[in-house]
Amino acid sequence: MSSFVPSIAVALAALALLPAHAQTADDDAKPRSSADFADLSIEELANIDITSVSRRPERLQEAPASVFLITADDIRRSGARSLPEILRLAPNLQVARSSNANYFISARGMNGTGNSPANKLLVMIDGRSVYSPLFSGVFWDEPDVMLEDIERIEVISGPGGTLWGVNAVNGVINITTRAARDTRGDLAMLRADEDGAQLAFRHGGGSDGGSGPRNWRVYGKVFGIGHGELAAGVPLDDDWTQGQVGLRADWRRGADRWDVIANAWRGRQGQPAPGVIAAPGAGMGLGDIDTHGANLSGRWERVLDDGASVAVQAYYDTRYRKVRPTFTDAVDIADIQFQHALAPLGAHTIVWGGEYRYDRDHVDNTRFVAFLPAEDRQAWASLFGQDEIALRQDLRLTAGARYERNPYTGAEFLPTLRLSWHATPLHSFWAGASRTVRAPSRLDADTYVPGVPPYLLAGGSQIRAEVARVFELGYRGQAGRAMAWSVTAFRNLYDHLRTQEVSADGSQVMFGNGMQGHSHGIEAWGSLQLSDSWRLSAGATALHEAFSLKPGSRDTGSTLAGGFDPAYTAQLRSSWTIDAARELEVSLRHVGATRPAVDAYTALDARFGWRIAPGVEVSVIGTNLNGGHPEYGSVPIRTEVPRTVGIKLVWQR
Repeated sequence: MSSFVPSIAVALAALALLPAHAQTADDDAKPRSSADFADLSIEELANIDITSVSRRPERLQEAPASVFLITADDIRRSGARSLPEILRLAPNLQVARSSNANYFISARGMNGTGNSPANKLLVMIDGRSVYSPLFSGVFWDEPDVMLEDIERIEVISGPGGTLWGVNAVNGVINITTRAARDTRGDLAMLRADEDGAQLAFRHGGGSDGGSGPRNWRVYGKVFGIGHGELAAGVPLDDDWTQGQVGLRADWRRGADRWDVIANAWRGRQGQPAPGVIAAPGAGMGLGDIDTHGANLSGRWERVLDDGASVAVQAYYDTRYRKVRPTFTDAVDIADIQFQHALAPLGAHTIVWGGEYRYDRDHVDNTRFVAFLPAEDRQAWASLFGQDEIALRQDLRLTAGARYERNPYTGAEFLPTLRLSWHATPLHSFWAGASRTVRAPSRLDADTYVPGVPPYLLAGGSQIRAEVARVFELGYRGQAGRAMAWSVTAFRNLYDHLRTQEVSADGSQVMFGNGMQGHSHGIEAWGSLQLSDSWRLSAGATALHEAFSLKPGSRDTGSTLAGGFDPAYTAQLRSSWTIDAARELEVSLRHVGATRPAVDAYTALDARFGWRIAPGVEVSVIGTNLNGGHPEYGSVPIRTEVPRTVGIKLVWQR
C-alpha cells in the first residue's frame, strides 16, 4: 500500500495533462474559463447577500458575526458525497465521523464534553429545523438533500438564539436549496466509490407566461455504504443504505412569492454491539436501526412598499427511528413562523416575528431504557425583535431579544448586542455580547435506565436550561480583488451544564446541572487568488476549554475537561481551473488530538473534474489519500475512516 498515494498523484497529474474537450460557442452547460474562475470571485463573495445573521439580506462583508459561506461551486469542486462531509469545508466547524452513518458536528467545542454531545448547534434546511426533540441534537443520518440542488450553506459560529431560538448556542447552519427556476431540465448523477455507490436524478420544468413564473422540480436519490472496519481491518456490522425522493414548486404573482417543498426518505443501518467484533451478518450486532420520515413545508412572502416585507412559513415533519433493542421513537412536528421586516425608519431597520411549534413524541420503551411518560405533547412559543441602528454612516449598533417559552423551564430571555464599524469599504470590525441557552430535551428530563424498576438513572425532574454568555471580537478585510480574510476571537461562559447527580443515599442517579465552565479561542480563514485560474483557501482554529463541578454537586460520570474537542485545527485548499474543461481540487486538513484515545490526524483529499462533452462531467475523487484514521469514539467499535477512491458522472441538459 505504500505506493498507493504516489500512484494516485501520478494518475491525477496525467489526467490534468490530457488534451481538453474543445469547447464551442454552442456548449449549453455552464462554461468555465481562466477568465471567470469558479462561480464567484473573491470580491463577489464578499458582496454576496446572506440572511442568517439578521433574517434579512445583507452583504457578507458587513455581517457582524463569524460567518463562513459554502457555495454551490465549493460543493461541486469538493467531491463530497454527504452533508456532513460538505461541512468539513467550513473551518469554523468540527466534524467527526464515529461510524458510517453517525457524525458529531459542532462549532467552538462542546462536541462531546461532559454529558452533552453535539447538542448546541441549530441546523436548518430551507428554514426547517432538523434537530431532534429527543436530545436537542441532530441525527446526521436523517437530514439529506440532493447535493447538486444546494445553493449555499451559511455557517455561523457563535450564538444565534435571538433570531433562531434556544439551542442555537454555539452556532447555526442554514442550508438553502436552489429555487426551482434554476433547476429546469434534467440531471442524472452516478457515483461509485470503493466502499459504496450513489444514484440520483432530477427533472425540472416551468413557464414564464400567464399570471407569473411557475417552476417545479422532482428528484430522487439512493445510496449505500458497505461495512466499516477497525484499524486492524476487522469488519464491523455498520453498513448503511438510504433512499429519498422530493419535490419543490415555486411561483410568483406580482409582489407575492410562494414556495412548496416536500421530501420523504427511508434508511437502514447496521449497529455493532459494544465490545463485539464481528463480521457483517454474523448475528453479533445489536440489530439494524430503521429510519423513515417525511416533511412538507410552505412559504409565502410579499414585498411591501419602501423595502418592507412580510413572510409566513409553516411545515410538518414526521420521523420514525427504531434502535434495536433499546427503543423506538416516533415524532410529529408542526411549526409556523411569521416575520415582518419594516421599512427603514430614519436610522432604524427593524425586523420582528414569532414562532409556534407543537410536537408529539411517542417512544416504545424496552427493559433496557424507558422515556417516561412514553408519549409527550409539547408546545414552544416565541417572539423576537431586532433593530439595526445606523449611529453614523460607518457605525451600526444591532440590539435584539427573543422571549421563548419551552415546556421544561418556562420562559427564557435571549438578548444580543452587536456593534460594527466599517472603517473602509474593504475593512470592518465588530463586537458582540449575547446570552443564549439550550433548553432541556426528553433525554435530559424523561430517561430511565433500566426500563423497569428499580431505576439506576431516574430522569431529571429538576433539570434546568444550560446557559452560555458569549463575547466576541471580529475583523473582516480584503486586499483588492485578490485576497480576503476573517478573524474572530471569542469567550464563552457556561453555567448549569448537565451532570449525573447521585442521590444522598447513593441508590440512584438523576440528571442535574452541576457543572460550569468557560472556553476561549480564535478562528480565522481567508482566500488568495494567485491567478485567474488558481485560488488558495485556508483556515485554522484554536480552542481552550475548562470545566468544573459546582459546589454541592455529587456528580460522578461527567467529563470535566474539553478533551473531546481538538485544541487546534487547520486546513488548506487549492482550487485550480486548468482550462475550460478541466479542474483540480486538493485539500489538506489537520485535526488535533481528542478523547477518548483519538490521536491527531491529517487527511489529504483530491478531485479531478473533466468536462468531456457539453453537459457531461466526469470526476475522479480520492479521500484520505494518505491513509485511514479514527475521528471519534472508544476503541472497541470505533470505525476507521478509510482511504477511498471513486468516480462520479454527472449528466445534465
